[in-house]
Amino acid sequence: MLGMIMDYPLTITCLLERARRLYAGKEIATKTEGGRHCYRYADLYERVCRLANALRELGVRPGDRVGTFAWNTYRHLEVYFAVPCSGAVVHTLNVRLGGDQLAYVIGHAANRVLFVDESLLPLLEPLREQLPTVRAYVVMGDGPLPDTPLRPVLRYEDLLAAASPAYAWPTLDERSACGMCYTSGTTGHPKGVVYSHRGMYLHSLMLTSADVMAICERDVVLPVVPMFHANCWGLPYAAAMVGAKQVFAGRFTQPPDLARLLQDEQVTLTSGVPTIWISLLPYLQEHPHDLSRIRMIVSGGSAVPPSLFTAYDALGLRIVHAWGMTEMSPVGVLGHLRSDMLGWRPDEQLGTRAKQGYPVPVVEVRAVDDQGREVPWDGRSLGELQVRGPCVTSGYYEDERSAAAFDDGWFRTGDVASIDAHGYIQIADRVKDLVKSGGEWISSVDLESAIMGHPKVLEAAVIAVPHERWQERPLACVVPRPEAKGSLTAEEIVDYLRPRFPRWWLPDAVVFLDAMPKTGVGKFDKKALRAHFRDFQLA
Repeated sequence: MLGMIMDYPLTITCLLERARRLYAGKEIATKTEGGRHCYRYADLYERVCRLANALRELGVRPGDRVGTFAWNTYRHLEVYFAVPCSGAVVHTLNVRLGGDQLAYVIGHAANRVLFVDESLLPLLEPLREQLPTVRAYVVMGDGPLPDTPLRPVLRYEDLLAAASPAYAWPTLDERSACGMCYTSGTTGHPKGVVYSHRGMYLHSLMLTSADVMAICERDVVLPVVPMFHANCWGLPYAAAMVGAKQVFAGRFTQPPDLARLLQDEQVTLTSGVPTIWISLLPYLQEHPHDLSRIRMIVSGGSAVPPSLFTAYDALGLRIVHAWGMTEMSPVGVLGHLRSDMLGWRPDEQLGTRAKQGYPVPVVEVRAVDDQGREVPWDGRSLGELQVRGPCVTSGYYEDERSAAAFDDGWFRTGDVASIDAHGYIQIADRVKDLVKSGGEWISSVDLESAIMGHPKVLEAAVIAVPHERWQERPLACVVPRPEAKGSLTAEEIVDYLRPRFPRWWLPDAVVFLDAMPKTGVGKFDKKALRAHFRDFQLA
């Protein structure tokens, strides 16, 4: 019959089997305390089978949630595959969550087993009485079981050694859950987002598209973004799909370690939030490394300052802006220049690169005003950014806040943005981060990006503080570069901004910090800044 096609479920198991059959000899490398661990996709497959058998012996059944509390390592990758391919749901836990939020998400997801890196045990131990759903703690490490009050506690390598290397993978419904992550919880409890096999498969396929990340067999992929942050932006699954070599940094992401790893493993594609690249930049400038193999640095999570693009361009390294959300699996937008833009002036190209980018093939976007009307794609009109597509969540896990998050089938991102005639999105701000001054809006993102262009500034965040007449005014929180501490003044910052913005946009005050507070995924923690400066008095 015309139009009939084979029923072929799109599951994580397909990615695993493809990696085994086609790319058995490709490497997976992890930086360790003692040096380097390296094995191949064939070894990964055997250990994943052993782990799947061990999970069954632990009583894990289809649909059960299995938590990971771990760094980026080959063992974490094994859990990434063994849990969903056996029909359970892998729940990556943010290792930087506070105790109360961590206990909440483990309990709300009803995690049955937790896989824990040995170095992270002290963060879980104080919570042991608050985790009644956890039946077993599996410690991932190379030595003997550590002394810990967690019970029952098992050694990862012992489980695998005792398990069979043969496993018959079940036939799974592609729309069943394969993973889940919780949002960072800037207001109230974190919200759970569940990913389907189908959505993750399509997201992986999208990342291999030439106009997205073009991940291919020839690549060496090093995700600096944590594996607990929205499934590592989907990179481990996409890399396995095409047989790319994978490199994991473990917990060694300080500039010297990262620079050496990028060089020695001959990485071609890497990813992380802007704070990673901000901290790495001065080290690379002072300690040159051969990073000539890198074809793309993907940066997202918060806006990349234009000055950071320029600084990395000078090193021969190209940053590409990305945007997405936990609720989107997560990549939704990427900032490549199109062919007709390559003849533009450098400043015009930089202006476009500094935007978040245009939608990837599996995502539709629109911006909507306060009356629910879509605003024109003119690069000026602002509205709340909304998205939809096969990789976008349809609701939060057992959470009454789901209803308010959708508008006629579109997910409401909470970002205020404009979209230009080419489809490039410019995030003006989060709704909650806009400064509401005298009935007008001031974008904290624009001010931050400009301030970080000052040669004496390392990091900057702008928050709203109360004002008796104007309702709110901008306060700039600035971390100077080490060599500028004690010499950089508020007047220098304001004078630097003056030619770039209307007078009423300029910060009413500038405060200098020794360090910028950051969230668990490396973004500037404006919630913490607002709490710290809630009683700040403007002159």
